[in-house]
Amino acid sequence: MEDKNTINFEETMKQLEQIANELEKGDLNLEASVSKFEQGMELSKMCSQMLENAEKRITILIQKEDGFSEEDFTVKD
Repeated sequence: MEDKNTINFEETMKQLEQIANELEKGDLNLEASVSKFEQGMELSKMCSQMLENAEKRITILIQKEDGFSEEDFTVKD
């Protein structure tokens, strides 16, 4: 799996979809299925974090007297 700092949301979702397809086929043994499930859960957490961070960045927009401005947002792990 790639470093989570270099992977984007779309790539993560593609990997998650691939794992789901492999699990749905039912061709994997139990150990491989559990391993794929664990990988999928980690990717799912990464996607959730990316979405949460995007939402935070959007909600940081603050209306001021002269319009909108964006405050600096730093992702904290």
